[in-house]
Parts: sequence; structure tokens; C-alpha cells
Amino acid sequence: MRKLFLFAMGGALTAPFPSSAILAQTAEVSLPGEANAQGDVSVTIYQNGQSLVQDVRRLNIPKGRSRQEFPDVSASIRPETVTLSGPGIGIVEQNFDYDLLTPAKLMEKAVGQTVTLIRTNPATGRESRVRAKVLAANGGVVLQIGNTIEVLRDDGLPVRVIFDRVPPNMRARPTLSVTVEAQGGRVPANLSYLTPGLGWKADYVTLFDDKSKTIDVQGWVTLTNNTGTSYRNANILLVAGNANRGGGRRGGIRWPTGTIDQAGTESNNRERLGDFYLYPLSERTTVANAQQKQVSFLDVKRAPARKAYEFTNGWLRSGDFRSASSVLKFSTSRGGGLGDQLPSGVMRVYMRDQRGDPQFIGESRIENTPMGSSMSIRTGEAFDVKVKTVTVERKRINSRRWRTKMSYEVTNARPEAITVDLAQSGLWGDVRVTEQSMEGTRISADKLEWKVPVPANGKAMVTATFDSRY
Repeated sequence: MRKLFLFAMGGALTAPFPSSAILAQTAEVSLPGEANAQGDVSVTIYQNGQSLVQDVRRLNIPKGRSRQEFPDVSASIRPETVTLSGPGIGIVEQNFDYDLLTPAKLMEKAVGQTVTLIRTNPATGRESRVRAKVLAANGGVVLQIGNTIEVLRDDGLPVRVIFDRVPPNMRARPTLSVTVEAQGGRVPANLSYLTPGLGWKADYVTLFDDKSKTIDVQGWVTLTNNTGTSYRNANILLVAGNANRGGGRRGGIRWPTGTIDQAGTESNNRERLGDFYLYPLSERTTVANAQQKQVSFLDVKRAPARKAYEFTNGWLRSGDFRSASSVLKFSTSRGGGLGDQLPSGVMRVYMRDQRGDPQFIGESRIENTPMGSSMSIRTGEAFDVKVKTVTVERKRINSRRWRTKMSYEVTNARPEAITVDLAQSGLWGDVRVTEQSMEGTRISADKLEWKVPVPANGKAMVTATFDSRY
């Protein structure tokens, strides 16, 4: 243990004392950067920002009742989730000391106490000392020196404040203290708790080769730590899936991203926990506070993929030419696909230009995707592929029936022929197709789709008549 000396010069300090230095004497506390008190640490990180920390420490506990302190826990710890277990240990009481030692906190705690001011004459360099009582530290520091009241100003003059002691319950590091009844001796104690502030997300870098109709996919896990504590040489386990919090169902509507055309039904030997998939990191690693760390978890070469165009028209929507969507289609199946489950995240797609350099062409967020799924990643709007929809006729047959005629003009300014997946949505209820210029397929309860071939530098027309019955 070392004595604590807190220095903050010039603009480094916050508003109440921005140009003074602060010293605390005769206080035996651990400083950040000293030996970490954690033991054998395992961290399970969920996708919703919640994490389970399990820390096994060797404790030398006296027989009977004693207070044991656990520094280097998360500063965002949820104290109500703490458990401590070990042979012959019973918990009587626990406290979490989260009032961390800072210059501002020192001054706030010193209100009503006497401190020492050391002032330096800028002309001679001589120091003078004076005792002062701290009257207030709210938006500024007010001092009583003898019979006068002064304000500790930010006037550029060198001033240091020396405190006689560190106030009780202030810590240099987040600390959990537990009062236990024990049989005594050196025992392993397993401290576990939940904390926010640790998180992970998946990112995918996808390189599409239009000539070979294949993709290379690199999956990255990005770990973030904003708990106020570093976890050193930890065993990290990532959980893919949305674990509930608060004991109830999550409110609101979750709209689909539209990236899964057909959900997969395949499985593999990846470890599961209930309905979640587990992604353990292959090696122990240190996740420092305020740090991002990336680890690869997927590396697939030359999986089959193809480029496509999609356009979905809303019910009764007419208007000018609009762009079709550029879409990358592939599978996550074991045979002919990526061969794995995909945790939710962002997939970024690249293509090589004529010089062979990979260039970014778009991105899309994906949901948690089972293995064996058919996927469509929308990368952007097609520059040369447009669709114009027109409501040709809207006629009321009777009080419960309407007849609607639609036309769809698809244009292609590209030098090669393409196929556009053209869909009409909004066909809820008893809606029948009485006429259509080409055969379509009902792909969902409210959507009809045509696969429209469009010649190079040409156009195609589709017409359809809908009979709506209410």
C-alpha cells in the first residue's frame, strides 16, 4: 500500500478548483495501476448489455465474524445480484462503496473540515501555508481563513490543497465489502454478480465476387467495457440471444429487418444454453476499462451467392419511377452456405473494382439467424433499375367488393439482362387475382411476387387485376 497523493494542475481539475493541486496525507489506500485484486475471473456477456461476472479469490478469513473487502469489482455492479459462496462461509451483510476518490469528491467531503492551503508567490517562488475551513463546495469552493471568507478562484496562481485524511467510505477503486461468519482459514471464495456496461456485438465483412458468384465472410466480435473496471486474463463467454430483463416481456413492436427469406431448420454441435448459443473465446484475454476489443469468430471462403434486384409496392401506391433494391442472396446452410448460426449484427458488403481494390457497396442489419436460412442482404438502391407503378383503375363493384387494376413498368439501363423480384403487398383478407400478364407466386399472406425478366438496356411491363372482398 502507498500513501495517496492526488495531483491535478491547471485546467485538468473541474470547475470548483480548476487550477489548484490537491493532496491527501496519511491515507493508506490502493491506487489504480497497483496489483489487481481479482482472482480467477470468468465473464459471461449477453447481447443486451448485461453480464455475469464470476471471480474466484483465495481469502484468508479469521474464525467468527469479519469484514472482507473485494476491490476491483464493476463500478456499475448491481449489488442486489451479488452472491458469495465458499466452504464454511455465511454472509451477514454486504455493502458496495461506489463513492470513488476524485479531487471533486475530496473537496465535497471536506465541507465543515479544516484543510491546509499552500500558496506559491509567483515572483519569489516562496511558499506560504495557511489553515482554512471549507464552508461550501457547490459550484465553487468557499473557505474561512481566520475571520475572513474567501473563494478559491481560478486565477492562474499556483495553489495546493492538503487534506489531513481520506474521508471514510471513499475508495480509489470500486469495492464491495461483505460481513461474513466463517470457520476460518484460507479458502476459495466465489464472488458473482450481474453488471451492465459490458457488451458485445457481431460485425460481418463480406466480399462479393460477381464473376464467380461467391462471397468471403469474416465475422468479428466487438467487446466493449464501460464498467469502470478492467477484467484481467479473463475467461470470456459470449451469449447470442436476447435474455429477458425485469421479469416481464419486452414491450413494443419489433419490426423484422427483412434479411431472412426463409428461416433455417438445421443444427450443429455448437454449445447451447437453453435457447441461446454460446461463443467462448478460444483464449483468456484482458478487457480493459473504456476499451474495445475485436476477436474473429467466423471465416468462410467462396460460399455461393448471387446478386438480385427486389421491388415491393405498397397497396394502391402509384407514382414516379423508383429504384429497385440491390440485394445479395446466400444461404447459411451446412451444404452450399456459411454453415453456421449468425448472431445479430451488421453485415457490410464490399466488391472489387476494375483495379482489384475492394470497395464498400452497402450494409444491412441482420437478426439472429438459424443455420440453413436463406438470406437477402439489401445493400442499397439500384442506379440503373427503376420501377413505375400505376393504379390504372379502382372501381367499386358493390358495398363489399372493389376491382383494382395495376400496371408495373420495369426499366433496365444495364448492359446485361436481369431479373427483378417484383412484389405487390397489402393483399390482406379475401383478395383474388383475376388477371395477370405473367404468373405470380403468393409468397406471404399479404404479398404476391413476380420474377420479371428485363432485357439489357430494355424494359418490361406487368399488369394485374385484384378483386378485393370485405
